[in-house]
Amino acid sequence: MRIPSTLVEVLLVLALFCCSLWTVWSSTTLCQQTNEEVRPHSVSITEFGAVGDGVTLNTKAFQNAIFYLNSFADKGGAKLFVPAGRWLTGSFDLISHLTLSLDKDAVILGSTNPEDWPVVDPLPSYGRGRELPGGRHKSLIYGHNLTDVIITGNNGTIDGQGSIWWNRFWNRSLDYTRPHLVELMNSTGVLISNLTFLNSPFWTIHPVYCSQVTVQNVRILAPHDSPNTDGIDPDSSDNVCIEDCYISTGDDLIAIKSGWDEYGIAYGRPSTNIIIHRLVGRTQTSGIAIGSEMSGGVSEVHAEDIQFYDSYNAIRIKTSPGRGGYVRNIYVSNVTLANVDIAITFTGLYGEHPDDAYNPNALPVIEKITIKDVVGENIKTAGLIEGIEGDNFVNICLSNIILNVTSNYPWNCSYVKGYSDLVQPEACEPLKERIFPGHCSDCYYLTNQIQSSNSQNRGAWFMSW
Repeated sequence: MRIPSTLVEVLLVLALFCCSLWTVWSSTTLCQQTNEEVRPHSVSITEFGAVGDGVTLNTKAFQNAIFYLNSFADKGGAKLFVPAGRWLTGSFDLISHLTLSLDKDAVILGSTNPEDWPVVDPLPSYGRGRELPGGRHKSLIYGHNLTDVIITGNNGTIDGQGSIWWNRFWNRSLDYTRPHLVELMNSTGVLISNLTFLNSPFWTIHPVYCSQVTVQNVRILAPHDSPNTDGIDPDSSDNVCIEDCYISTGDDLIAIKSGWDEYGIAYGRPSTNIIIHRLVGRTQTSGIAIGSEMSGGVSEVHAEDIQFYDSYNAIRIKTSPGRGGYVRNIYVSNVTLANVDIAITFTGLYGEHPDDAYNPNALPVIEKITIKDVVGENIKTAGLIEGIEGDNFVNICLSNIILNVTSNYPWNCSYVKGYSDLVQPEACEPLKERIFPGHCSDCYYLTNQIQSSNSQNRGAWFMSW
């Protein structure tokens, strides 16, 4: 039976009206082209005695240069230029209104001596080092309470030389939690762009308690067997834009976090308004992950135009009893997968806790997760979606997902409730109920679903009623 075109148009309008009742903030207002600030003052690291031979330790030169440039912070700011060469250094701190700019042939090298990475206090939302009780090593490039900071270059390189740290991890000889490559705390107006980051000892780029952070056009690389070398981890941060990045590491390419168990609950700062556009990568763990440290809450995450290949998980939410907090209003769209073991993973029993003081009755709220417009080739499992007994994950919405799955059991779902349309292989039983027409308001950000997907095949899902 052929539905008259006028009826299709009427149904389309009605569906648009239904879904338009659920309004959200627009991702296009957050991610905008960010240009490097022109600084009226500029110096080269060589003016402070630095030697780019890959052997001379230049920590003092970096520290002295930045101390000098601090006098220009209220005069329009300043730029520290790192020319071609291999510049070995320990940890150093940035200042406000500073641009750290690398030549295309410049390489900042992290020292292989742990003593050149000082030990600092644990984050209050974690209560201890992430790996060990007590403090943690300061990141190679560090800043706190800053405004207007730029780390950029013409594809220059920052290399953490992390293998000594990975070996200490594997040998269980760490004294403190390993350092990040870049960490900015309590800072606003951060731009990281046009650089390659290599071999981080631990998480690579870690904005924590930050606002207005942009990471654009970076490459992040580490061996696939390097432990916990996450790419970009926004942590209790808001208004974060990640665009046009290639990441290939030993752990999550992007992991959105907000504190750990009772410490994250008490600190209470969520991660929210996070945009991810045009991300390409591969990993043996997860492409885009939320958690497992999400006790302060995570919401309003939009990820679009994503490509993952030769990876284990593509989209993953990790949590556990004791975490508390919430993950809600998550939208992932236009995803292309190839050679991925599990396309969608929700894990409600993702263990480890900071100490025995966590509350096992602090259950996370996981709701309003929309994943749409996904295609995948050579996928082993479509979805492993496991909530928590007595704490169902709800309003999980899957739309227009077509996966070439090799497993005879493509879905495994428990303690979840949601809806689906146009999903192949057919979604698991708790997600089989149709989204349209009755559950628009239960699904986050599906207005564009009708406008985009059905502009190409305007009558297809109407016919499937």
